[in-house]
Amino acid sequence: MSEEAEDSLIELLRNVQSVMQQLESRVRTEVRALRSDVTTVRAVNEAEHALTRKELNEQFNALRRAVMEYHASAVGHGAMITELEERLARVEQRLKVPPKGSH
Repeated sequence: MSEEAEDSLIELLRNVQSVMQQLESRVRTEVRALRSDVTTVRAVNEAEHALTRKELNEQFNALRRAVMEYHASAVGHGAMITELEERLARVEQRLKVPPKGSH
């Protein structure tokens, strides 16, 4: 191989090396940007999840209160329906009356 051909080949390889370094630099920059975006998305997602969980807890608590208020107003004197059913079962058992629906 002549010296001129070797010089051309070396110059070509240096150009390829330069282009590869530029590409590597761009890829690194893009990866850093992508990592930053992922971190931001995670933070936003966690905040939205916490807010949704808080809202759901508030709704469940409101529903529990509404059910308890309904039970108290439907039965009267603040007695819960389940307490009334338990008392009825004890009375039926003492009086040896078969529970309704067992006939």
